[in-house]
Amino acid sequence: MIIQYQTTPPSKNDYFALFATTGWNDVYHASPEELARAIANSNYVVCAFDQEQLVGFGRVVTDGVLHAMIYEMIVDPGYQGLGIGTHILEMLVRWCKEANILEIQLFCARDKRSFYEKNGFVARPDDAPGMQYRLSRDR
Repeated sequence: MIIQYQTTPPSKNDYFALFATTGWNDVYHASPEELARAIANSNYVVCAFDQEQLVGFGRVVTDGVLHAMIYEMIVDPGYQGLGIGTHILEMLVRWCKEANILEIQLFCARDKRSFYEKNGFVARPDDAPGMQYRLSRDR
């Protein structure tokens, strides 16, 4: 298996199928068009393909100076443990460093914390700033 990486957004249907593997859309209820619009507003994306199949994805949104946020680090469950996520994360971080971004942040599930720590990230203390507000999307 040879994994190919590209830095252009995937098709909306490919991304929708990969996004569905996470279970996140049980909360977001996003359409393929909405997800395509979300990733189109990214500053940098990395896609991993096995032949024509999208098997990994990650993206960065940034203000260009102070902060960058990594979103949607996804690797298809059948491809996890092969180094794909590590390679995507390395590409995202390298892009941020080359852009001289001062701080790179991300959200991750507690059970994925060790993956990010192995790759240089540290958990924010419980008393650190940071909150989120999510609007309900009842459909």
